[in-house]
Amino acid sequence: MTVTSNSEFARRMVLLSRPAEQFKPTAAYDPDGDCIEFLAKPDPFYAERVDDLVTVYYSQETGELIGSLIKGVSKFCREILAKLPGFQIEIHHPPVSLQHIFQARMWSLPRPDDLATLTYRKLIEISDNAVVEGELCLS
Repeated sequence: MTVTSNSEFARRMVLLSRPAEQFKPTAAYDPDGDCIEFLAKPDPFYAERVDDLVTVYYSQETGELIGSLIKGVSKFCREILAKLPGFQIEIHHPPVSLQHIFQARMWSLPRPDDLATLTYRKLIEISDNAVVEGELCLS
C-alpha cells in the first residue's frame, strides 16, 4: 500500500477537478512510493492490474485506457538495465519518456500476443501522444 501525503493528495485532486479544457496530460513521480502516475485524460476512472509493474486506468465514461500507475519504477529500471544495457541510452538523464518504460516492459514479456503486451502497446501509444515524461531516480 502506498501512503500519499496530504499535499500530494490535494495536488492530485486539483488536477482531477480541473475543467477538461484546462487539463494537460500528466506524469507524476512519487519517490516515497517509487511510482509514476500517468493521466492522459481527466475522466473519472477505474483501475485494473496488468502485472506486478503496471495498473491501468480506464475511463468510466468511455471505457478507453486513459492512464496508469507504474509501481517499483527504480527497481524495474535497474533490472532492465542489467538485462538490456542499450536501454540506458534512452534514460541517461531524467526526465524519462514513459513510452520507454512501457516498451522495456513489453520487450521483457514472454509472449508477444498476450493481453499484457497489447495493453503495453496501447500505453506506449497514449503516452507518446500525450508527450509526458516522468522524473525518477535510478540510484
